[in-house]
Amino acid sequence: MAWVKQGLIFEPPRRSSWLVSHSAVPCALSLGGNRYRIYFTGRDGSNRSHIDYFEVDLLNPGEALAITEQPVLAPGSLGSFDEHGAMTSWVLRQQSQVYMYYTGWARGSSVPFVNSIGLAVSDDDGLSFHKISEGPILGRSMVDPYLVANPCVLKEGDHWRMWYLSAAKWVLESGEPKHYYHIRCAQSADGINWKGEGRICIDFQSADEYAISRPCVIKEQSDSYRMWYSYRGERYRIGYAESSDGFDWERLDNLAGIEASDSGWDSEMIEYGFVFRHQGHYYMLYNGNDYGRSGIGLAIRKI
Repeated sequence: MAWVKQGLIFEPPRRSSWLVSHSAVPCALSLGGNRYRIYFTGRDGSNRSHIDYFEVDLLNPGEALAITEQPVLAPGSLGSFDEHGAMTSWVLRQQSQVYMYYTGWARGSSVPFVNSIGLAVSDDDGLSFHKISEGPILGRSMVDPYLVANPCVLKEGDHWRMWYLSAAKWVLESGEPKHYYHIRCAQSADGINWKGEGRICIDFQSADEYAISRPCVIKEQSDSYRMWYSYRGERYRIGYAESSDGFDWERLDNLAGIEASDSGWDSEMIEYGFVFRHQGHYYMLYNGNDYGRSGIGLAIRKI
């Protein structure tokens, strides 16, 4: 299960006022052959999130073939669920369109933020997107009372499944609110209207953990499931789990096969892994130090 790191492949460029720092939570869309478009989340001068992209050939991933000239998705209107940011999470092709499931940020009062899940659709092969509504497709509810974020979505025949971050609670520690969130799942008949059941897929396994985020699920031909995710005590690390049905998961973090480096851009933390298959290998895009401020790395292993 060991991954071979290919190094840092992308550092966030400064592009006008809307891309000042970060290239966080990467996800990839195949363009055919070895070419992929990689979407990421940048931040502006007010720390608001915008979604951008760059394109690479996996035979030479360190050289960007194209970089977006404007955001493909921007924060929403005053008072909306994504007023203060739109963050990448998942892209998939649906007939002639590309669906982008994303996290919307809104600043809170007693807590620093409230997140919800939105959907944007592209009619030009992922070069631009429009939001399907001003409201989220999954937000706070009876089963998810605090916040939801980081959707991973698979379509299995006529059935859709989502794994996502859900906050279990907020706790005041030393006078400051601290979030606790883990991974839950939801189901849908159309990819738009979702039903969360409150089922916990990946839960805390020690008193030190308080943040489990960014699930990435791959279904194997054997109908089993693999999930990579980020988990945090003192620092983010990448974890791994397996399931026979996508509902009940066994944490096998010792088999994740990738760790923080001894020095450099991913030595303090490693997180937000996105795994995809390509020509007999798994490829993992991931972030390192400071939640994506240091850029995007790539790792490879054989299937």
